[in-house]
Amino acid sequence: MTGATATLLVELLTEELPPKALPRLGETFAAKIADGLKAKGLAAADAAFRAYASPRRLAVTVAGVAAQGTAKEVTEKLMPVAVALDADGRPTPALRKKMEAKGIAADAVAGFERRIDGKAEALFHTAVVPGAKLAEVLSAIVHDAVKALPIPKVMRWGDGDATFVRPVHKLTFLHGADVVPGRVLDLDAGRTTRGHRFMSRGDIDIATADAYEPTLLAEGKVIPCFAERRADIERQLLAEAARQGARLGATKEDYADLLDEVAALVEHPTVYVGQFEAEFLAVPQECLILTMRANQKYFPLFDDAGTLLNRFLIVSNMRVADPSNIVSGNARVVRPRLSDARFFFEQDKKQKLEARLPRLAPVVYHNKLGSQLERVGRLEVLAGAIAAQLHGDVAAAKRAARLAKADLVTDMVGEFPELQGIMGRYYALADGEGQVVADAIQGHYQPRFAGDALPAGNVAAAVALADKLDALVGFFGIGLLPTGDKDPFALRRAALGVLRILIETPLPLELPKLIETAAAGFKPGLLGAEGFAAQLQDFMLERLKNLLRETGRDGAVVDAVLALEPARIDLVPAKLAAVEAFRALPEAEALAAANKRIVNILKKAAAAPGEPDIALLQEEAEKALFHQLVEVAPLVDSHVANEDYTDALCVLAGLRTAVDRFFEDVMVMAEEPLTRHNRLALLARLAGLMNQVADISRLSA
Repeated sequence: MTGATATLLVELLTEELPPKALPRLGETFAAKIADGLKAKGLAAADAAFRAYASPRRLAVTVAGVAAQGTAKEVTEKLMPVAVALDADGRPTPALRKKMEAKGIAADAVAGFERRIDGKAEALFHTAVVPGAKLAEVLSAIVHDAVKALPIPKVMRWGDGDATFVRPVHKLTFLHGADVVPGRVLDLDAGRTTRGHRFMSRGDIDIATADAYEPTLLAEGKVIPCFAERRADIERQLLAEAARQGARLGATKEDYADLLDEVAALVEHPTVYVGQFEAEFLAVPQECLILTMRANQKYFPLFDDAGTLLNRFLIVSNMRVADPSNIVSGNARVVRPRLSDARFFFEQDKKQKLEARLPRLAPVVYHNKLGSQLERVGRLEVLAGAIAAQLHGDVAAAKRAARLAKADLVTDMVGEFPELQGIMGRYYALADGEGQVVADAIQGHYQPRFAGDALPAGNVAAAVALADKLDALVGFFGIGLLPTGDKDPFALRRAALGVLRILIETPLPLELPKLIETAAAGFKPGLLGAEGFAAQLQDFMLERLKNLLRETGRDGAVVDAVLALEPARIDLVPAKLAAVEAFRALPEAEALAAANKRIVNILKKAAAAPGEPDIALLQEEAEKALFHQLVEVAPLVDSHVANEDYTDALCVLAGLRTAVDRFFEDVMVMAEEPLTRHNRLALLARLAGLMNQVADISRLSA
């Protein structure tokens, strides 16, 4: 870079931007502009930049930007010497044409460098290229950044051809105190912006790029940085909740998404307290919470026990001396919403869940997999079968599965689909269903997302597994598998739900048998995709592999355990722990290498070796290995049967000396067929014993 450097400011002043997309838009816009400046040599590779995103602006400041980049030498290959020069060493017409096209002076030939390039000699030209000028390239950099924004739909405004996610009204390019000339989105760059719609003093001239943030805050009443605005809102919310003797939720995750959205809706946040009539608290609090959060963007308040209070916090975009009009206005707005929720709840309770089942018949689950009512029939049978395997209450599991989808045709869930299952539980209790059945109706959707709680109890677990397995088996069975990042039926989430329930509860169920049982519930011939059960099992084991690695498990250890395609997912953690303990033993590497060698030898064997014959053993080393296998096999089998996997692998570690000696003294592939076959049988017996817990060969480097 040449000359003095200064901070660069780029700002787009727009109409209100989509709130949920705002943080990503701001980060992408800033990063793309910074990257563009660095690519042109106008900013250092480690130049700091600061992103700004408010409801009506995207902006970035980049430190240490030069008005012009540093000139640099650029060497380029022109053409092979044999083509460029004639027999007398003079330029050929081909070379002169190339020089003219590149703007190289005719007398520059003498300065060309000749050097070997591959197998031939070529001519190279070196020239000094002046650095890029900020004024000449900034518009193109900003234009490219705008085009790279993650905008699904654009709009056009006015008489121009410019398109953006929202109309853009002003463009600011400031390098230090100087306006950088440029034009983007049919707007000429300047230094003027606008602040808050109501609290600002009007158009604001930014004196310097470094003055952008403090000027907007002081004169425009705007906190332009999204992260700082979000932090300020959270600080105010927590402080006000504390003054009310209340909480915003059990954890930060309860209100994090709403906080993100509200931070994208306001420029100058101020928190006020509102309230509603206590009589509305007779409605299930989940309904009221969803109404306030989703529709009104209010923050409900809770007592220490997690019970909803009839107060809420409003994040206003106005700071006024007397907020009574704001508070009363918001209370008037929320009251009809709460009244609607109460009306839906009271109306829904007039009809039992059981009576709603016929209304599921016309609701299509999938055109190949039938209606929701047909699905309920499958879930009822499958949940009962799983509960029986768990020695749980089969009748309760079948009853919960039968009623699990009935709330889909209630008014409340029709208005708030997020409440499915939750409202089913309330309505089941109102119908006089047992607590276990009601809890299972809500719990069968769990886990809904990563980190969500699991269904509690065998009945809820049985219904949850049935729900997810029916979906997985059904869609795999008709050939609708997830592809790439497309998963329209949320099968990855369903698979992870099954795995988490099996592994974390834990439940002693075999995955292949669960898949088989679920498939049996569909009409004969419906699931026509060839080999779908094996595909589904592979799919789930792949999800399990990713899940375990994400929790910090060693990749080689995970591969070793899952290579055996374990049927009992609940036993996987114990096997992982055992393999990790085995891997720490001094004998582990040698045994893993030997196991890998055995696997390769057995793969090349013409036929299955069968059992080794003691009468055919010749060498002392093979006799010793045989006798040790006979001695330790019952102990290893006992440990495995008792799920004492660490003890089993520790016993196997004692075979190292005998295994090493075998490979040192014995030729496995002997010429005599019986001897060779017997030694292969001995190795097969060893491999079978060693690989009951995991494929130990996967641990070999």
